[in-house]
Amino acid sequence: MTEGSKIFRAGLFGIGLETYWDQFPGLRERLEGYLGTVRANLGGEEVISAGLVDTVEKAEDAAALFRRQDAKIVFLYVSTYALSSTVLPAVGNLPVVVLNLQPAKAIDYAWFNSLGDRGKMTGEWLAFCQACAVPEIASVFQRAGIPFRQVTGTLDDAEAWEEIRGWLDASHVAASLASTRLGILGHYYNGMLDVYTDPTQIAVSFGTQIEHLEIGELKAHRGNVTQEELKKKEEEFSREFQVLPECPPDEIARAARTACALDRLVAGRRLGALAYYYEGTPGSEEEEIIASVIPGNSLLTARHVPVAGECEVKNAMAMKIMDAFGAGGSFSEFYAMDFNDQVILLGHDGPGHIAIAEGKPKLKPLGVFHGKPGSGLSVEMNVRHGPVSLLSVVQTGSGKLKLLAAEGESVPGPILEIGNTNSRYRFPLNVRQFVDGWSREGPAHHCAIGVGHIAPKIRKLASLLNLEFVQVC
Repeated sequence: MTEGSKIFRAGLFGIGLETYWDQFPGLRERLEGYLGTVRANLGGEEVISAGLVDTVEKAEDAAALFRRQDAKIVFLYVSTYALSSTVLPAVGNLPVVVLNLQPAKAIDYAWFNSLGDRGKMTGEWLAFCQACAVPEIASVFQRAGIPFRQVTGTLDDAEAWEEIRGWLDASHVAASLASTRLGILGHYYNGMLDVYTDPTQIAVSFGTQIEHLEIGELKAHRGNVTQEELKKKEEEFSREFQVLPECPPDEIARAARTACALDRLVAGRRLGALAYYYEGTPGSEEEEIIASVIPGNSLLTARHVPVAGECEVKNAMAMKIMDAFGAGGSFSEFYAMDFNDQVILLGHDGPGHIAIAEGKPKLKPLGVFHGKPGSGLSVEMNVRHGPVSLLSVVQTGSGKLKLLAAEGESVPGPILEIGNTNSRYRFPLNVRQFVDGWSREGPAHHCAIGVGHIAPKIRKLASLLNLEFVQVC
């Protein structure tokens, strides 16, 4: 299924102790008001609230509600002290984020102590005693083997809410990965041992479905492209690319036909990402097809179907993660080190994420694709200047996956104008430290680059997926 084909939902419930309500009039209504604030701040129809849970029976009802609505994550708002027996049944086996949010930074002690009625004073305290229940809940979750995350602050705490929304975003992305079909077209680039990976591990770690594709299927689609489709695709090329005058019309037409075929393949197979590499025999139609995929694959990548060349399956997933976070995710590798300016040039031939380009990407003709058969049109682009994040999906020596990230800046300056995606990046570490630190983690030589600093969100995603996370800088 392509991204967005399933509705994402998050569960929410507050907790309380039924015994309190008759003892402290107005307390339940006050706590329900706080829960309403949490619900409003989480936002969207995607949040399913089970209300204030104060008995085991209500906890069981909450669990049933979350199952019916196919919730992907549960936010537990600790409204006041509550028995852990009313918490455990509600969460099931869903990821849990415990919200330890006081209504204010502190109790007004002078006002509190002037109330004169110890009953009222206790009721007021109970509206502030979120932290009282948190260790109990944590203890039970630990003993039950339920992974949980915790956010501590106040209801109006901007830092806490940034953290909470980060968990919501990460859960969105996890759900998107689980509903994605990853197409694998062709085979690995022969000899790139770092690129080889275990598709089963991809499916297990991300919930992604793997679709192995035939070049003949793309060939058949290409033969059925209509003149109207070709015309519209060439118009799209003109809108999305700066088509240089030296681009031969027959090359534009060839790339447009292949782009139309790729659109048909993606739609027919309901793909959410694609990894490809093929060579074909010299002079064959298969070679012609594979040499003309770059513009079409770049358009797909910008339309949230990231395409990774050299059949780099791991990097297709890294690109998908970045794109699902709204950061883009362009296929990249280390090009060169500039010790004078302390920047690293990263780029790649083939498709780029043109939606995050600095300016309009250029469509250039190349007489040779370095290390690959054929010739044709290529995309030259620069990733938008400003904050960026790098992500690599790494397969470790044990066969498991981990997420490797770094944050830096895309900076202006001269690039290699060779018809590839190519940008200059500066990191908090110097060039030597960064390359050594990144390489030490054992990634393949590819990575995905997206705009913005989103490493904290990637860390949360790794937690939800039970994957190791490493941030170099």
